[in-house]
Amino acid sequence: MKIKSFLAIVLLVTLSFSNANAQINLGEKALGALQNGVASFTFSNEDAAKLSKAAVYKMDSTNVVAGPKDGYTLRLNRIFGKHANESGLVLNYKVYLTKDINAFATADGSVRVFSGLMDIMDDNQLLAVIGHEIGHVANEDTKDAMKAAYRKAAVIGLASSQSDKITKLTDSQLGQIGNAILDSRYSRKQESEADAFSYEFLKRNKYDVNAEQAAFEILANQSGATSADFLTQMMSSHPDPKERAEIAKSRAVADGLYKVYVPKTISNKVVTVKTTTKKKVVKKKK
Repeated sequence: MKIKSFLAIVLLVTLSFSNANAQINLGEKALGALQNGVASFTFSNEDAAKLSKAAVYKMDSTNVVAGPKDGYTLRLNRIFGKHANESGLVLNYKVYLTKDINAFATADGSVRVFSGLMDIMDDNQLLAVIGHEIGHVANEDTKDAMKAAYRKAAVIGLASSQSDKITKLTDSQLGQIGNAILDSRYSRKQESEADAFSYEFLKRNKYDVNAEQAAFEILANQSGATSADFLTQMMSSHPDPKERAEIAKSRAVADGLYKVYVPKTISNKVVTVKTTTKKKVVKKKK
Protein backbone atom coordinates (compact mmCIF):
# COMPACT_ATOMS: atom_id res chain seq x y z
CA MET A 1 0.00 0.00 0.00
CA LYS A 2 1.42 3.36 -0.96
CA ILE A 3 0.94 6.30 1.32
CA LYS A 4 2.98 9.49 1.82
CA SER A 5 3.49 11.54 4.92
CA PHE A 6 0.30 13.26 6.03
CA LEU A 7 -0.17 15.87 8.76
CA ALA A 8 2.41 14.57 11.18
CA ILE A 9 1.57 14.29 14.83
CA VAL A 10 4.81 13.79 16.48
CA LEU A 11 4.99 10.27 17.50
CA LEU A 12 1.63 9.97 19.12
CA VAL A 13 0.78 8.83 15.71
CA THR A 14 1.87 10.67 12.82
CA LEU A 15 -0.10 11.34 9.81
CA SER A 16 2.92 10.66 7.92
CA PHE A 17 2.99 8.32 5.03
CA SER A 18 6.26 7.10 3.54
CA ASN A 19 7.00 7.75 -0.13
CA ALA A 20 6.07 4.14 -0.67
CA ASN A 21 2.42 4.73 0.12
CA ALA A 22 -0.87 5.88 -1.55
CA GLN A 23 -0.85 8.90 -3.82
CA ILE A 24 -3.95 11.08 -3.86
CA ASN A 25 -5.51 12.34 -7.05
CA LEU A 26 -8.57 14.32 -6.10
CA GLY A 27 -11.27 14.14 -8.77
CA GLU A 28 -12.95 17.26 -10.16
CA LYS A 29 -16.37 15.73 -9.69
CA ALA A 30 -15.78 15.16 -5.98
CA LEU A 31 -14.51 18.71 -5.59
CA GLY A 32 -16.97 20.50 -7.82
CA ALA A 33 -17.80 22.93 -5.03
CA LEU A 34 -14.18 24.10 -4.86
CA GLN A 35 -13.98 25.93 -8.15
CA ASN A 36 -14.02 29.64 -9.02
CA GLY A 37 -13.75 32.12 -6.21
CA VAL A 38 -12.10 30.07 -3.46
CA ALA A 39 -9.56 32.39 -1.89
CA SER A 40 -6.58 30.81 -0.13
CA PHE A 41 -6.37 33.62 2.40
CA THR A 42 -10.06 33.42 3.33
CA PHE A 43 -10.09 29.64 3.43
CA SER A 44 -13.04 28.62 5.59
CA ASN A 45 -13.68 25.53 7.66
CA GLU A 46 -16.24 24.53 5.07
CA ASP A 47 -13.64 24.79 2.29
CA ALA A 48 -11.22 22.64 4.29
CA ALA A 49 -13.91 20.06 5.03
CA LYS A 50 -14.95 19.75 1.38
CA LEU A 51 -11.41 19.22 0.16
CA SER A 52 -10.61 16.84 3.02
CA LYS A 53 -13.72 14.78 2.36
CA ALA A 54 -12.77 14.35 -1.28
CA ALA A 55 -9.18 13.44 -0.40
CA VAL A 56 -10.23 10.80 2.11
CA TYR A 57 -12.83 9.43 -0.30
CA LYS A 58 -10.06 8.89 -2.83
CA MET A 59 -7.77 7.33 -0.21
CA ASP A 60 -10.51 4.94 0.88
CA SER A 61 -10.86 3.79 -2.73
CA THR A 62 -7.14 3.16 -3.19
CA ASN A 63 -6.36 1.46 0.11
CA VAL A 64 -7.57 -1.78 1.66
CA VAL A 65 -10.35 -0.83 4.08
CA ALA A 66 -11.39 -3.35 6.73
CA GLY A 67 -14.92 -4.60 6.10
CA PRO A 68 -17.80 -4.21 8.56
CA LYS A 69 -17.34 -7.73 9.92
CA ASP A 70 -13.54 -7.59 10.11
CA GLY A 71 -12.06 -7.95 13.60
CA TYR A 72 -10.28 -4.59 13.33
CA THR A 73 -13.51 -2.80 12.44
CA LEU A 74 -15.44 -4.51 15.21
CA ARG A 75 -12.80 -3.52 17.75
CA LEU A 76 -12.74 0.11 16.59
CA ASN A 77 -16.56 0.20 16.69
CA ARG A 78 -16.49 -1.11 20.24
CA ILE A 79 -13.99 1.34 21.66
CA PHE A 80 -14.58 4.44 19.54
CA GLY A 81 -18.11 4.23 18.14
CA LYS A 82 -19.54 5.94 21.21
CA HIS A 83 -17.32 8.97 20.55
CA ALA A 84 -18.44 9.67 16.98
CA ASN A 85 -19.79 13.06 18.11
CA GLU A 86 -16.96 13.98 20.46
CA SER A 87 -16.61 17.70 21.26
CA GLY A 88 -19.48 18.59 18.94
CA LEU A 89 -17.70 17.09 15.91
CA VAL A 90 -19.27 14.67 13.45
CA LEU A 91 -16.67 11.94 13.04
CA ASN A 92 -16.51 8.95 10.74
CA TYR A 93 -13.89 6.26 11.07
CA LYS A 94 -12.40 3.28 9.24
CA VAL A 95 -9.42 0.95 9.46
CA TYR A 96 -6.78 0.65 6.73
CA LEU A 97 -5.34 -2.87 6.58
CA THR A 98 -1.59 -2.28 6.49
CA LYS A 99 1.43 -3.02 8.66
CA ASP A 100 2.22 0.72 8.82
CA ILE A 101 1.91 2.25 12.31
CA ASN A 102 -0.16 5.36 11.62
CA ALA A 103 -3.48 7.14 12.10
CA PHE A 104 -4.87 10.49 10.96
CA ALA A 105 -7.88 12.77 11.11
CA THR A 106 -8.93 15.44 8.63
CA ALA A 107 -10.95 18.65 8.67
CA ASP A 108 -14.18 16.92 7.59
CA GLY A 109 -14.07 14.65 10.65
CA SER A 110 -12.67 11.56 8.95
CA VAL A 111 -10.57 9.38 11.25
CA ARG A 112 -8.49 6.60 9.74
CA VAL A 113 -6.58 4.12 11.88
CA PHE A 114 -4.01 1.72 10.47
CA SER A 115 -4.19 -1.92 11.54
CA GLY A 116 -0.44 -1.85 12.24
CA LEU A 117 -1.13 0.62 15.05
CA MET A 118 -3.97 -1.51 16.40
CA ASP A 119 -1.60 -4.48 16.55
CA ILE A 120 0.72 -2.78 19.07
CA MET A 121 -1.65 -0.74 21.26
CA ASP A 122 -4.39 -1.75 23.65
CA ASP A 123 -7.77 -0.02 23.75
CA ASN A 124 -6.78 2.83 26.09
CA GLN A 125 -3.53 3.55 24.25
CA LEU A 126 -5.36 3.55 20.92
CA LEU A 127 -7.92 6.00 22.30
CA ALA A 128 -5.07 8.26 23.43
CA VAL A 129 -3.78 8.37 19.86
CA ILE A 130 -7.23 8.93 18.36
CA GLY A 131 -7.92 11.61 20.96
CA HIS A 132 -4.77 13.40 19.84
CA GLU A 133 -5.94 13.30 16.23
CA ILE A 134 -9.39 14.58 17.15
CA GLY A 135 -7.62 17.40 18.95
CA HIS A 136 -6.07 18.54 15.68
CA VAL A 137 -9.56 18.71 14.14
CA ALA A 138 -11.14 20.45 17.14
CA ASN A 139 -8.30 22.98 17.29
CA GLU A 140 -8.64 23.66 13.54
CA ASP A 141 -5.06 22.54 12.87
CA THR A 142 -6.33 20.48 9.95
CA LYS A 143 -7.90 23.58 8.43
CA ASP A 144 -4.60 25.43 8.72
CA ALA A 145 -2.79 22.51 7.08
CA MET A 146 -5.22 22.55 4.17
CA LYS A 147 -4.85 26.31 3.79
CA ALA A 148 -1.06 25.96 3.78
CA ALA A 149 -1.37 23.40 1.00
CA TYR A 150 -3.24 25.92 -1.14
CA ARG A 151 -0.59 28.52 -0.51
CA LYS A 152 2.13 26.04 -1.39
CA ALA A 153 0.30 25.13 -4.56
CA ALA A 154 0.14 28.80 -5.53
CA VAL A 155 3.88 29.17 -5.00
CA ILE A 156 4.69 26.28 -7.32
CA GLY A 157 2.42 27.68 -9.98
CA LEU A 158 -0.75 25.63 -9.66
CA ALA A 159 -2.78 28.80 -9.26
CA SER A 160 -2.44 32.12 -10.99
CA SER A 161 0.36 34.24 -9.56
CA GLN A 162 -1.75 37.30 -10.38
CA SER A 163 -4.55 36.41 -8.00
CA ASP A 164 -5.15 35.24 -4.46
CA LYS A 165 -7.96 33.07 -5.75
CA ILE A 166 -7.74 29.58 -7.14
CA THR A 167 -9.64 29.21 -10.37
CA LYS A 168 -11.14 25.97 -11.68
CA LEU A 169 -8.66 23.21 -10.88
CA THR A 170 -7.85 20.23 -13.05
CA ASP A 171 -7.70 16.71 -11.68
CA SER A 172 -3.90 16.79 -11.92
CA GLN A 173 -3.68 20.07 -10.03
CA LEU A 174 -5.92 18.76 -7.29
CA GLY A 175 -3.66 15.74 -7.02
CA GLN A 176 -0.63 18.01 -6.54
CA ILE A 177 -2.48 19.97 -3.87
CA GLY A 178 -3.28 16.67 -2.16
CA ASN A 179 0.42 15.79 -2.13
CA ALA A 180 1.23 19.22 -0.69
CA ILE A 181 -1.21 18.47 2.14
CA LEU A 182 0.48 15.13 2.75
CA ASP A 183 3.83 16.87 3.15
CA SER A 184 2.55 19.36 5.72
CA ARG A 185 3.72 19.47 9.35
CA TYR A 186 2.12 20.62 12.59
CA SER A 187 3.97 23.07 14.81
CA ARG A 188 5.28 22.15 18.27
CA LYS A 189 2.56 24.32 19.79
CA GLN A 190 -0.17 22.54 17.83
CA GLU A 191 1.23 19.16 18.82
CA SER A 192 1.39 20.13 22.50
CA GLU A 193 -2.21 21.36 22.40
CA ALA A 194 -3.34 18.14 20.73
CA ASP A 195 -1.52 16.17 23.44
CA ALA A 196 -3.40 18.13 26.09
CA PHE A 197 -6.69 17.52 24.26
CA SER A 198 -5.98 13.79 24.24
CA TYR A 199 -5.33 13.77 27.99
CA GLU A 200 -8.57 15.66 28.70
CA PHE A 201 -10.44 13.34 26.33
CA LEU A 202 -9.29 10.32 28.33
CA LYS A 203 -9.99 12.01 31.66
CA ARG A 204 -13.43 13.31 30.66
CA ASN A 205 -14.52 9.87 29.49
CA LYS A 206 -13.09 8.13 32.57
CA TYR A 207 -10.38 6.18 30.76
CA ASP A 208 -6.96 5.58 32.28
CA VAL A 209 -5.08 8.82 31.53
CA ASN A 210 -1.77 6.99 32.00
CA ALA A 211 -2.39 5.32 28.65
CA GLU A 212 -1.19 8.50 26.92
CA GLN A 213 2.26 8.19 28.46
CA ALA A 214 2.28 4.49 27.58
CA ALA A 215 1.35 5.22 23.96
CA PHE A 216 4.23 7.70 23.60
CA GLU A 217 6.63 5.15 25.06
CA ILE A 218 5.52 2.53 22.54
CA LEU A 219 6.09 4.96 19.67
CA ALA A 220 9.47 5.92 21.11
CA ASN A 221 10.47 2.26 21.00
CA GLN A 222 9.13 1.95 17.48
CA SER A 223 11.22 4.90 16.25
CA GLY A 224 14.22 2.62 15.84
CA ALA A 225 12.39 0.06 13.76
CA THR A 226 12.42 -0.13 9.98
CA SER A 227 8.63 0.10 9.80
CA ALA A 228 8.72 3.41 11.68
CA ASP A 229 11.21 5.43 9.66
CA PHE A 230 8.62 8.20 9.53
CA LEU A 231 8.96 8.56 13.29
CA THR A 232 12.68 9.16 12.93
CA GLN A 233 11.93 11.76 10.27
CA MET A 234 9.66 13.60 12.70
CA MET A 235 12.35 13.84 15.35
CA SER A 236 14.07 16.76 13.63
CA SER A 237 11.08 19.10 13.97
CA HIS A 238 9.10 17.82 16.94
CA PRO A 239 9.69 17.03 20.62
CA ASP A 240 11.18 13.71 21.56
CA PRO A 241 8.45 11.13 22.32
CA LYS A 242 10.09 10.36 25.65
CA GLU A 243 9.79 14.04 26.58
CA ARG A 244 6.13 14.00 25.65
CA ALA A 245 5.61 10.85 27.67
CA GLU A 246 7.04 12.65 30.68
CA ILE A 247 4.73 15.61 30.12
CA ALA A 248 1.75 13.24 29.96
CA LYS A 249 2.94 11.66 33.22
CA SER A 250 3.26 15.07 34.89
CA ARG A 251 -0.35 15.87 34.02
CA ALA A 252 -1.50 12.65 35.65
CA VAL A 253 0.64 13.33 38.72
CA ALA A 254 -0.78 16.85 39.06
CA ASP A 255 -4.32 15.45 38.95
CA GLY A 256 -3.50 12.72 41.46
CA LEU A 257 -4.25 10.09 38.81
CA TYR A 258 -0.79 8.72 38.15
CA LYS A 259 -0.10 5.02 38.43
CA VAL A 260 2.10 2.65 36.50
CA TYR A 261 0.16 1.68 33.41
CA VAL A 262 -0.47 -2.02 32.98
CA PRO A 263 -1.10 -2.84 29.29
CA LYS A 264 -4.25 -4.76 28.51
CA THR A 265 -4.63 -7.72 26.18
CA ILE A 266 -4.73 -6.77 22.49
CA SER A 267 -7.06 -8.69 20.21
CA ASN A 268 -8.20 -7.77 16.72
CA LYS A 269 -9.87 -11.09 16.06
CA VAL A 270 -13.56 -11.65 15.59
CA VAL A 271 -14.95 -13.02 18.80
CA THR A 272 -17.46 -15.75 18.18
CA VAL A 273 -19.85 -16.64 20.93
CA LYS A 274 -20.90 -20.25 20.91
CA THR A 275 -24.48 -20.84 21.81
CA THR A 276 -25.78 -24.15 22.99
CA THR A 277 -29.36 -25.19 22.55
CA LYS A 278 -30.92 -27.34 25.17
CA LYS A 279 -32.86 -30.31 24.00
CA LYS A 280 -36.38 -30.41 25.18
CA VAL A 281 -37.14 -33.35 27.36
CA VAL A 282 -40.51 -34.76 26.59
CA LYS A 283 -41.99 -36.59 29.50
CA LYS A 284 -43.84 -39.72 28.67
CA LYS A 285 -47.39 -39.91 29.83
CA LYS A 286 -48.04 -42.55 32.39
